Amino acid sequence: MDQDLIPVYFMPGMAANPSIFENIKLPESVFESHWLEWEIPQENETIEHYAKRLCEKIQHENPVLIGVSFGGIMVQEMSKQIKTRKVVVISSVKSKNELPNRMKLAKLTKAYKLIPAHLMEDVDKLAKYAFGKLATKRVELYKKYLSMNDRRYLEWAIKQVVLWKQEQPLENVVHIHGDKDGVFPSRHLSNYIKVKDGTHIMIINKYKWFNENLPAIILT
Repeated sequence: MDQDLIPVYFMPGMAANPSIFENIKLPESVFESHWLEWEIPQENETIEHYAKRLCEKIQHENPVLIGVSFGGIMVQEMSKQIKTRKVVVISSVKSKNELPNRMKLAKLTKAYKLIPAHLMEDVDKLAKYAFGKLATKRVELYKKYLSMNDRRYLEWAIKQVVLWKQEQPLENVVHIHGDKDGVFPSRHLSNYIKVKDGTHIMIINKYKWFNENLPAIILT
């Protein structure tokens, strides 16, 4: 392990496994990439405690944390517990104020409690929820990215997004977002790097943009 390399830890989106990053290639002469995975939450576990458990998997000091969608929320929570070089969130939000109106309504009505059972019915619905409407057109392709379909996890994860308490964006967080994201519409966001024609699954289908731009974003 080269001590001079910059450690970069990647956290996938809700229900997804780290293979969503399979085409992300950072220069190996500068960066050392690591993939993090979702685990089944403990009973009544808080997002803070879950983040602490994930931090225990970080084997380097001052790492870069990169998270997609719910993974973006999670790496922000992790950064509250360990020192980081930089936090990059992709297709995500930086505070509860950036959540779309339907999620704010789900909080008020507690409708989020009904969603997991709906998603467990078939993978098509899970793919649509995790990646957006466009994913259902190529659901066979995206099935391989969705491995965390345990109901305990889904119930917990959806609740954490809808009830996220973060009031203001954290410092040292860079936000990359597509202008056609259907899960977290960009009209609710501020202060982000826009990816033209980027959807909620752009980490998969616009990997060339990330390979070209992520190194400079991390080093800036």
